[in-house]
Amino acid sequence: MRTTTCLAAVLVIVARATFLQAQSTTSAQPPVRTQEISTKELETILETRSATVLDARPHREYAISHIPGAVNVAPKPGVPMSMYVSDVAEIGRLLNGNKSAPLVLYCNGPHCGKSKRLADELLDAGYSNVRRYQLGIPMWRAAGGVCQVEIEGIRHVLAHDRTAVVIDARELLAFQKGTIAGARNIPRSLVLDGKDVGEVKRAKDDGRLPMEDHNTRIFVIAEDATTARYVAEAVTREAFHNVSYFAGPYATLRTFLTREEP
Repeated sequence: MRTTTCLAAVLVIVARATFLQAQSTTSAQPPVRTQEISTKELETILETRSATVLDARPHREYAISHIPGAVNVAPKPGVPMSMYVSDVAEIGRLLNGNKSAPLVLYCNGPHCGKSKRLADELLDAGYSNVRRYQLGIPMWRAAGGVCQVEIEGIRHVLAHDRTAVVIDARELLAFQKGTIAGARNIPRSLVLDGKDVGEVKRAKDDGRLPMEDHNTRIFVIAEDATTARYVAEAVTREAFHNVSYFAGPYATLRTFLTREEP
């Protein structure tokens, strides 16, 4: 009986110590200073252009794939990559010194600290309207959002990732006259609204789309941004969640890619 009583007392003491330690750890964490927004709220902000959406990641990462409508600035000088943070001074120039301008920050999802660090630095510098899309680009993609790629991002990926797929959404005749090396044609005119329909369904069956790896990077190019985005969104509806479109004209991309990299 005494042994049982002693054991119970020990368990109570251990449980209390564990609770106090957890409470102490929680209270030691810095308080959240900025509001988080949902994917739906971000979509509304982008549609209405009611805030500047800032991608808080390094420029190359931004160039490879970013949320359409987001902007990017240079890093804070002298900071190691492990503690990367954007330069508040550059943001000031972007906003013409308006510290009350609405800002939304994002980076690489819930475990990424870049947007949190930047939010703190902005608040310390006197910015008063800072929010975070902490779900970041992983959740944007998971929710079916397409991304945008910059011209230098395409060149970097094609030089380093042999699995990447380029979809040329121009019409067949234009595609046959010349395209990016290795590109596959899915003409915009044959892409239908919905899922498992039209040319996109055929591309799933004939190998133009990488059906055995839906994580594959897919870039959609066309004569204009509207066409490229439409086809990119159609591909995304087929559960490909690493799809980006190039917003510039095909001719510009072709000229850039055929130049030697400096």
